[in-house]
Amino acid sequence: MTARVLYLEPVGGIAGDMFLAAAIDLGVEVSALEGPLRSLGVPGWKFALSRQERHAITGTHLDVVLDEKEEHPHRSYRDIDALITKSALPERAKEVALAIFKNIGEVEAKVHGTTLDAIHFHEVGGVDSIVDICGAALALHLLGWPEVFTTPPPLGSGTIRIAHGTVPIPVPATLELLKDRPVRFEGKGELTTPTGAAILKTVATFTQPPELVVERIGYGVGTKDWPDRANVLRASIGRRSSDTTSLLTVLECNLDDASPQLVGSLLETLMSRGALDVWVTPVLMKKSRPGQVLSVLCDAAKRTGLLDTLLLESTSLGVRETHVSRIALERRFETVTTPYGPVQVKLGLRDGKVVNVAPEFEDCRAIAEQAHVPLKEVQQRAIAAWYATKT
Repeated sequence: MTARVLYLEPVGGIAGDMFLAAAIDLGVEVSALEGPLRSLGVPGWKFALSRQERHAITGTHLDVVLDEKEEHPHRSYRDIDALITKSALPERAKEVALAIFKNIGEVEAKVHGTTLDAIHFHEVGGVDSIVDICGAALALHLLGWPEVFTTPPPLGSGTIRIAHGTVPIPVPATLELLKDRPVRFEGKGELTTPTGAAILKTVATFTQPPELVVERIGYGVGTKDWPDRANVLRASIGRRSSDTTSLLTVLECNLDDASPQLVGSLLETLMSRGALDVWVTPVLMKKSRPGQVLSVLCDAAKRTGLLDTLLLESTSLGVRETHVSRIALERRFETVTTPYGPVQVKLGLRDGKVVNVAPEFEDCRAIAEQAHVPLKEVQQRAIAAWYATKT
């Protein structure tokens, strides 16, 4: 399998139903969505699909139609957590859906000056939004969990009436969700909804995608007909080329007064916040002081947060920034069976040929501890098992 990439272009904005419609337009089967979504135990809804056109672009329009006879109560984050956790959604889809709701809940709590547990979702806690958000996570599962990239979404302008009254566009939750992300303040009306913003924040990298071969293109059509742009979300899915060149950022700072405990903890913090790699180089600094250069490799989407981390949590007074090109092999994962249990193996490919085989370290360590065998033996067995399947 070649690494998959999903590229989103919210030219006319993004909402939860537009994302789901675009996924269906890419080929996700509606029947594969409906079964798991029914397991949420939320009654009184159905999909209504149609082909619609906006500014001469035709795509899929989706409505989550609600049964007016059913009660649709407001729900807390705990209520939604319970619904999703007990459902038959795939585990990773559950995690992504809960992360989207948590992102929304946290910004709603901040806007209203309260806590996540005290928040009761109104529009976003409705049945249609639950279906949209869980459907978005499930659609990514059905698409094979591609890497997701997006262009900066347009936010719109004007005012809109919501459960709390008349508010400016973008609504506070949308703007808070997309803080530290590139956005465009353009267009009239609400182009990007809180649900759309939360999906992008949770699953997408806000930058141009790597070089890829586009295989399918889908259009999710929204409910509006904007005079200045097509109310569509374009989604392109494809595969990376064998050699992928990407533009990355290196953040560096010199440290001559930081304790080993601080540096070690900072490395772990930077990795947990999205750094692609972190390393420390010993150097001799001014006044003949032994010091360290702390280097962080990241993409554009994580740059601001990691820069803040370095300035706030290290002892440095400044950070250098350089831009580099990285050529990466195509990657894929396979699972092999060893005498001690299954191990996931990472493969590096060039022009379709495997040139590197590396067992996942954490898999091997866990198995080695459980089986009371040397870690290196599990690693060797995993590599041997992979090559044995190719003979």
